[in-house]
This record gives sequence, C-alpha cells and structure tokens, in this order.
Amino acid sequence: NPAFILQATKNKLSEDSDAPPPKRSHIFYGSLEEKERERLAKGESGLLGRERVKAAIEAGNINITSGEVFDLEDHISERQAEVLAEFERRKRARQINVSTDDSEVKACLRALGEPITLFGEGPAERRERLRNILSVVGTDALEKTKKDDDKSKKSKEEYQQTWYHEGPNSLKTARLWIANYSLPRATKRLEEARLYKEIPEATRTSQKQELHKSLRSLNNFCSQIGDDRPISYCHFSPNSKLLATACWSGLCKLWSVPDCNLVHTLRGHNTNVGAIVFHPQATVSLDKKDINLASCAADGSVKLWNLESDEPVADIEGHTMRVARVMWHPSGRFLGTTCYDHSWRLWDLQAQEEILHQEGHSKGVYDIAFHIDGSLAGTGGMDAFGRVWDLRTGRCIMFLEGHLKEIYGINFSPNGYHIATGSGDNTCKVWDLRQRKCVYTIPAHQNLVTGVKFEPTHGNFLLTGAYDNTAKIWTHPGWSPLKTLAGHEGKVMGLDISSDGQLIATCSYDRTFKLWMAE
Repeated sequence: NPAFILQATKNKLSEDSDAPPPKRSHIFYGSLEEKERERLAKGESGLLGRERVKAAIEAGNINITSGEVFDLEDHISERQAEVLAEFERRKRARQINVSTDDSEVKACLRALGEPITLFGEGPAERRERLRNILSVVGTDALEKTKKDDDKSKKSKEEYQQTWYHEGPNSLKTARLWIANYSLPRATKRLEEARLYKEIPEATRTSQKQELHKSLRSLNNFCSQIGDDRPISYCHFSPNSKLLATACWSGLCKLWSVPDCNLVHTLRGHNTNVGAIVFHPQATVSLDKKDINLASCAADGSVKLWNLESDEPVADIEGHTMRVARVMWHPSGRFLGTTCYDHSWRLWDLQAQEEILHQEGHSKGVYDIAFHIDGSLAGTGGMDAFGRVWDLRTGRCIMFLEGHLKEIYGINFSPNGYHIATGSGDNTCKVWDLRQRKCVYTIPAHQNLVTGVKFEPTHGNFLLTGAYDNTAKIWTHPGWSPLKTLAGHEGKVMGLDISSDGQLIATCSYDRTFKLWMAE
C-alpha cells in the first residue's frame, strides 16, 4: 500500500530528528605551553609520570625493544642493488637479438622449458618475454639446449643407421660364388628380353590374347582329399610330374600329376609343417638318392629328403622358433629359411653350414623368395614390411613399405624387375626394382592374401590365393582380373604353378588340394 509506505518513512524521519547531536572534539589553536604549565603547577611531577610509564610497560601496553637496531643504511643499499640489477638486466635485454619469426621464438621458449604462449599474448609480447627470460638465464642456455638436441638427434640417427659386422670366410666365398653364378644368368635373361622385344607388336598382342583366352577357360579337373588336417603348402616338381603337399598333421605327401595318386608319404615332423619345396634340379638332373626336397615346421625343425626314403635324410639344426617358409636358391646349393625370431638364414648345403643369419625385420619373417638370376632374395615379415637383399654384397637394396598388415607371400617375376607381395590387408602390391617403388596395388581379395606367384617361364600372369576361399588370376602387366578359381570350402593356404605354366595347384584348410587346367 503506497500510503502505508509513506507513513512509515515519515515516522522514521521524526525518530532521526529526536537523536542527540554528536559530540564534537575541541580543536585548540596556538601553543600548548600554558596548558603544560598548569599541569606542572597542579603537581603532576615527572616521578609520577615515570611510574605511570613503568606501570604501562608492565601491563604490556607499551612495547620497548631490547637493543634491536634497524640499520637504515643496509636496507637502502640492498634496495639500491636491486634497482641497479634491474637496470643492468634491462640494459642486457636491449642488447639481446631475438628473432622476429614467431615460430622461432616459440621454438626457443620451448627449448628453455617455458610456455610457448600465454593467454592473450601476441607475437610482440612473446618476443619481449623471450628477451626478458634470456636476460635472466643468459643466451648460453639456448645454445646449450641446442647442443643437447643435436646430440640426441645424432644418437637417434646413429641408432637408425645400418651397421655391418664381419662375417665368416665361408660367407665371402659364397657371395663370390653367387656373383659368378648370377651375372651370366642376368646376361642371358636380358638377351631373351631383347629378342622378345624384336617380335612384332601384333604377334605379341595376339599371343597374349590367346593366353588370356585359355586362362579364362581354366577349370578344376582334379580334387583330392590330402589328409585329415588342413594342407598348408603345395609345390610342383621341376618336371611337373609330382606335387608335394605339407600338412598340419606333420606329414608331407608326394602325389602323381595329373592323376593325383599318392606316391610317397614323408614322415618326420611331429607338428604343423609350414612348407615343402623341391630342389630346382629334382626330377630333372638329380639322382633319387640325392637331397630332392626340404621342409620346415612350427617347432623350428628343417628336414631334407630324397625321393627313395620315407624318412628324412638330414636335419638342419639352429632354429629355436617357428620356421614359416623354406626356399631353394635357383642354384640348388643354398637353402633359405624364414623364422619367427625376426631373422632369416641362408644355409650352404655344399659346406653343410649356416653362412648367413640376417636380421632386419622387427617381427617374425614369414616368406622368402629368390630372384630368377640368384642375385637377390626378398623377404616379407609380420612387421608389414618387405626387404630385398643383394646376396652378393649383403646389403638391403630395397625396402617395401606400404602394406598395412603382415606380408604372407612374396615372389619375383621372371622378367627380373617386378616383385609381388600378398598381405593381411587383403591386397597384393606389385613393386618395380628399377624405380624402387610400388607401381600397382591390386585390391585382390575379401580376406588376407596367403600367397602370390608369377607364371614361372615368362611371368605372363599372376596368381593370388586368400582366406576368402578363392584363388585369382591377374594379367601381367595390366593387373586386371582374368579368372577366379572358386571351389574350395575353406581358406586357400597354398598355391603353385607348374614350371611349364599348364597346371595350377591350390591347397586349402578344407583338407583338399585341387588341380586346375585350361580346357
């Protein structure tokens, strides 16, 4: 109610007006001498005053220090020193040259362990802050941190450098032998390539079209149950009359081709066999009593076999971890093995010793392949990288970087300059040794690629197999799909092409192997 509020305000004012006026203290002007005389005349002697002071001290109302001295001189000189130091610092700051490049200023601040920017700070303020910091810590601090950085960079670079250590004399001998073996083969290969180039373009095209037509008509003409466990690997003999299969049961078997009858069962491994391969001259010029085959298993055992006995002829000892693949050098004198101890090894069967134990992968090495000349070896690892090694010098001449997952298969083309790799990222990459790079990525399968193989005589096509239960044929070059070999009920674990290029073999997790032939 407005009337009520007004009334209340009036009452308050009347209350205020009744309040007594505040006491005002008297202000005296002039000398107090008269007052003092009066006080002394009244008899307030100095003695009484002293007693009062004493009583006040005892009561604790008056504090008197016991001999504490406050030296004004020292305090002033300290302040002066501080001010002088500040002037000196500012003088030094003016003389320090600071970069006008903001990114450099930030780098210097970071090197000194200071925040590179403060809230609401612009480049000019940041530069001023760096100057002030340097005027305190000195410009040497920045040089020192730079030196430390350089040192750590150097040590990192040294760590990343390839290093070599002295190998045995047998390795030097082998390297020379490989050089003398590979150079004439390379000359011959190049000569053949020149001759092929002289064939008219039209003839070459029609030959290629004929080949593509026959590949499109590829059919499965034989399927055989190979064992009661998955079949992990298959390999044709050099004369294309036998097929060797490796199985997870520990057994290796030899089958006649093309009628798929069991010829031999090789007993020696007690665990999953990773691979079995024919010697390059087996069934062609080698005697049945000689070493014709080599196999490896998950327990690290590597065994050598002839074509007469069901038992291994010899064991290669030295591996303590799983050996994934074994492969003969084209000369047949050396054997390469890949192991899950992050290394691969080269064995000289003539000298009966390990001549090379090569590291370089950061995880297990899975597959190995040799160049047709015998000069290079290619390895693919679980670290998703491939490496190409020159067996004549020992150097890694090419680093295959690009796969997103493990490399399970690697193969050299007979043309001498193409390499194919198959990986867990479902792709197959083709690399060119001349350009030292990946020239094509084939999105090959729906699941991880287990093997890649070029047609062995001219490299006219590429075969890939995968965990999507299929194998596929691709043109080379061009990399377009020609044919899908479907028929397996389980993942395709191994594949091979006969040396005459007429037959294709695939083996699978479904315990069968199949032979494919053009109609």
